[in-house]
Amino acid sequence: MHPLPPHEILVAELRELRRRGLPGLRHCTRDALRQAAIAAGLCTGPDDEQTGIEELLSAAVRRLAGGRPVRDDESCDPLARAAAHSFGIFAARRGVPGTDRRKAAAGVYGVTTERFRKSQERDVIAELAAAVLAVAREASTGETAGRRDVVRDPGPLAPTAPPVHAAPPAGGPAARRPPGGRAATVAPAAPAGRITVRVCPIEEVRDVDILVSSENTYLEMSKTFRPTVSGALRRAAALRDAAGEIVDDVLSRELNVWQRTHGRSGRPVRPGTVVATSSGALAAQGVRRVHHAAIATPVGDGDRYHVSPAVLGEAVRTSFELARHESEFLSLPMSSICFPLLGSGRGGLPVETVARRLLDAIREELRRDPSWSVLLVTPEESHARLLMAASSAP
Repeated sequence: MHPLPPHEILVAELRELRRRGLPGLRHCTRDALRQAAIAAGLCTGPDDEQTGIEELLSAAVRRLAGGRPVRDDESCDPLARAAAHSFGIFAARRGVPGTDRRKAAAGVYGVTTERFRKSQERDVIAELAAAVLAVAREASTGETAGRRDVVRDPGPLAPTAPPVHAAPPAGGPAARRPPGGRAATVAPAAPAGRITVRVCPIEEVRDVDILVSSENTYLEMSKTFRPTVSGALRRAAALRDAAGEIVDDVLSRELNVWQRTHGRSGRPVRPGTVVATSSGALAAQGVRRVHHAAIATPVGDGDRYHVSPAVLGEAVRTSFELARHESEFLSLPMSSICFPLLGSGRGGLPVETVARRLLDAIREELRRDPSWSVLLVTPEESHARLLMAASSAP
């Protein structure tokens, strides 16, 4: 895999390129853009550098648009439209001065040019840089083409509730322990329409398209040092430099962009809301997306949380609905999703209640659409046994 540049250096180069536009690329600092284009296999050296960088930026904008053609109309994602205007990727904007390109991009959000410059433009550039890295990473690792697909059950699906299967624990024969390291968890290839229970931390799951994280209603992720699902996924998805320092807090950053874009900064969302982000460094484990389910409402001064049992079913339904939407409109086929024991953490619900509510909601979704396979994970064997017991309850 070719080395990729840090996110913040790409952002700096894109800021300069936004001012000049694509025709001025040869006059811009472009070391990071060149590095990403080489990693993506779009250029090999100075002779095709400019063409390769332009192709990389076009691919990144398409990614922002969910893999669909980028059009200047309401059917296209506003972030992708604004990026295409800002950098002159739309053919009609290619040779237009930077002030006019910024004005057109501001028009996408219906704000003044100055407000766009101070607010949305920063998000557009940051997200475009993240998309550039994602395109380059996938091309370099062969993630999209070479990823092992979930094996489907060749037999007919029963019309009754899908069975729940137990998978070997993370430390068992299914896991391989590298010398001096911890066990590398390999999620079972569950057949379509099935639910599998596995004992392992969610951040070690591999080759499952979507991991679901449990968040509070302000969509504030746990600190990376906290032993929570949210903190573990945030830590595992962060991009780091050679020294191990975090250079891009991917999940938290993308959630912040969603909040600003949707006018929710500092304001709670409705319990049961689910927001999707990319998977950051978890892409190396075959994870495509992370769904952030807002299920915990802060109580008092925020040291405790309230979780309504009904919210668990709503979060499951919303996550499946979002998964089907992303599977259709993103250029990444998806068919598997992994849930932790949502809402069973600090101040949350009893594990027995969570297990029963999750299984009921997941089974209902699989009856409606049996093309998905589901993995339920918990690091506690006792909780896995509760899940298995709940699956056999009448």
